This record gives sequence, C-alpha cells and structure tokens, in this order.
Amino acid sequence: MPGFEIFGEEERKQVQDVLDNGVLMRYGFDGNRNGHYKALELEKALANKMGVTYAQAVSSGTSALTVALASAGVGFGDEVIMPTFTFVASFESILSIGAIPVLCDIDDTLTLNPQAVEKAITSKTKVVMPVHMCGSMADLSALKAICNKHNLILLEDACQAIGGFYDSKALGSYGDLGCFSFDYVKTVTCGEGGAVITNNESYAKNADKYQDHGHDHIGNDRGAESHPFLGYNYRISELNAAVGIAQLAKLENTIATQKKNYTILREALSEIPEVSFRRVPEGGIESYAFLNFFMPTEELARNTASALKENGVD
Repeated sequence: MPGFEIFGEEERKQVQDVLDNGVLMRYGFDGNRNGHYKALELEKALANKMGVTYAQAVSSGTSALTVALASAGVGFGDEVIMPTFTFVASFESILSIGAIPVLCDIDDTLTLNPQAVEKAITSKTKVVMPVHMCGSMADLSALKAICNKHNLILLEDACQAIGGFYDSKALGSYGDLGCFSFDYVKTVTCGEGGAVITNNESYAKNADKYQDHGHDHIGNDRGAESHPFLGYNYRISELNAAVGIAQLAKLENTIATQKKNYTILREALSEIPEVSFRRVPEGGIESYAFLNFFMPTEELARNTASALKENGVD
C-alpha cells in the first residue's frame, strides 16, 4: 500500500509550513524559517520510531545505501555480500563507492542464505547486506552471528520493509546500519527520499558529512565550514521531508491496513493446494506490504503472473 494513497491534510499542513517560510533547503537561512526544520524533525521522529540513536535523512533509498557504506569506511576493493534477488539500487550503491558486489544465493526467505554467505566470505569481505525484499527479512540472527565471527558489518537494506520487526526490533535497527527508501510507491513516501539509521556515533557523524559534500556542520556560517573529507550531494529537501513527517506519523495505521488486506488474500490463497508461501524467520513480523507465494512449477508461476496482470493485479 503506497503512502500516496493516504495523502491528506496532515501532509498539506507540513508542506505549507515550508512554502510559507520559503526555505526549501535543510541548512542555513535560520532567520526565515519560522522555527521549521523539517529534515531535522523527520530524522528525530524516525530515530524514535525505529528505536535507534541516530537517523540521517537523504534524497533516496539509493543514496541511503551509498551513504551508509561510505560512512562505515567501505571503499575501493572491499567486497559486499548481497542477495541475487534484489533491486538494482543495492549493487549500484556498492559500485558507486568502488566496492565489489558479491552475489549470494537466497533461500525460502527470498533473501540471503546464511550458509551461502559463510562460503562467500574472503579476506576482502567487509559487509554483509541482506535485502529485506518485498516486506520480509532474512535469518538475521544467523547473519549477525556470521558477522560477529568474521568482524564484518551487517547493513540492512530495509528499503521495502519499513514497519516490519525482527526479534522485537524494527527492521533496519537490528544490524550496524539500516536503510530506508521513501520513494513514491513506498509505505512511507516523501515523493523522493530515504534515510540511514544506526546506533554507531562514528557512522552517524560520517553520514551527516558525506551526504552534504563533506560539510562538518559546525557553527552557523555554511561558507566557512570545514570539509574533513569529500562527499556528495545526497541532501533531502525540506519539502520532501515535510511530506515524510506526516507519513511517518501514520505508519502504524498504514501497517494495520496492509495486514488486514494481506490476511484476506493469504487466507483465500491458502485454500489452493498448489500454493505455498515464503518463510518468515522465527521472531520476524512482515511489513505486510507484499504477499509472496510460490507455485510448484515455473510454468504455473509464469501463467499465474500473466493472469494476475491481465486482471489488473500488480
């Protein structure tokens, strides 16, 4: 259920605050803001919602993954283990910082197989990046144990799974870093946007700089700020952040609606003997944004997909 389906007065009020003060950029122009710092407000709300210490809002989910990797010191020649079933942004972010994506087999969770991950580790491996595709998660406890054993970073690509949980922790908050997308069709949308969350102070400070050309954000004279290292422009605008504030406040209600619809569909499909469902690891709660099921043969799966499409079901 994309967030745009529930646009209302809450989003309009937040956006109007920005239009009234005329400051679309998140930094500077303090005297004109009328006390409104929408990107900062979104970050505080997201950190609180996800139960973490730090959140960094950025311009997209792709930006979030890139910033997360860079903030953790991942770079040229480092290997990042990721699943074969993913969206293109996952390996685009790895390639953009000069690292090497290592594609790894999935299991019936539709994301990383821990046994395959263990076999894929080399001396150059630095990150294990499970992608919580279609609203559910990998066996995160097994992946975390592997990362602890080999001193690796666990980075959750939760771009499609905001609102899900694992071991009573919000998806994205279980690993060392987590990333979200707030694009137009996500459960929480800013139109375009994303975020990185973490409990690691060093990663958070690096992310704050990297997403804004390396600015250290010390003092109130942007032109005089230092640049401890180079970064890029992955900033979120105040307009996009404003929409996100209203959307995030509706998350629990949105998840409840998704769960209701998901349950109706799953109960109906469960009556078909040939249908089976993806495995949700013990202790996991899906975001209910997608309903994933399997057919016994490729031919049946393709025919089913075609029939659904012909009848207007995405």
